[in-house]
Amino acid sequence: MTVQDSSTLDTLVEAYERHQRRTRGLREQTLQDYERFIRPFVRVALGDDPVDPTHLIPSDVVEFIASMSGRFSPRSMKHVRTALRSFFRFLCVEGLCDGRLEAAIPVVAHWRLSALPRCLSDQQLEQVLKSFDTSTPHGQRDRAIILCLASLGLRPGEVAELCLEDIDWRRSTIELRTRKTRRGAVLPLPRQAGGAIVAYLRHQRPATDERRVFVKHVGPHRGQPISSHAVSEVVVRALRRAGVEPPIGGAYVFRHTVASRLVRRGTSLKVVADFLGHRSLDTTVIYAKLDLPALREVALPWPEEIR
Repeated sequence: MTVQDSSTLDTLVEAYERHQRRTRGLREQTLQDYERFIRPFVRVALGDDPVDPTHLIPSDVVEFIASMSGRFSPRSMKHVRTALRSFFRFLCVEGLCDGRLEAAIPVVAHWRLSALPRCLSDQQLEQVLKSFDTSTPHGQRDRAIILCLASLGLRPGEVAELCLEDIDWRRSTIELRTRKTRRGAVLPLPRQAGGAIVAYLRHQRPATDERRVFVKHVGPHRGQPISSHAVSEVVVRALRRAGVEPPIGGAYVFRHTVASRLVRRGTSLKVVADFLGHRSLDTTVIYAKLDLPALREVALPWPEEIR
């Protein structure tokens, strides 16, 4: 079936993803991230099935970006714009639109390092951890996932890709085979996170030959590995259940919380950057704003003679 023959949102997205795999070799995780924004855009702009991409107009793009700006940070809006740009270029290749849609994507103002890191308080984090019902398979698995995020600062994809052989129980370490730095890392496994993983593996994990640590529990895909998107959904459910209103949505709120805690304890920015797997120290610099004693030392005293 060609794109021209497509009449539903599902077939349109499937054709887009096939094109991206064939021409750009994008990973499934990247395609899932793009799909999160493409689907609501098409649905809002064109309504229910059948959908016809040739009816898209520049004002649809502007209105959608404006509506998303109220829900996401300026930094996150870059991902929204990238997803739409990718989708519009695909439509151009298929002869379903011209360059006006891509040109209509507005620039979202974002001043680097302009904001404070947004993280959970100690009380909020404790509230989330206490909200799990560990007598259920999902509860025990999800608590272990949250502890991996909240104590190790892992990305959702790093949690989803964690394998049984990556955990060295004797040395209490976790090996991350690949990170955004394009090289692996070995991190210490905190006692609480290690205990939660052990409890899950021993008592609640389905019988499966899968080597990934965290797997699905219900449905025809029971025992198969979860995705990074599923990890993010675990976070959304946990925050909602605990009644915690996060400063930012998604799993990265725990990553920011870990970094903020390390800086407040006096950990150097270089160590924090290595721990989190930042490709550049510039990414970690924003957390320096949290080290108030150090900031006071570098601040120039106000001359008393100046009135």
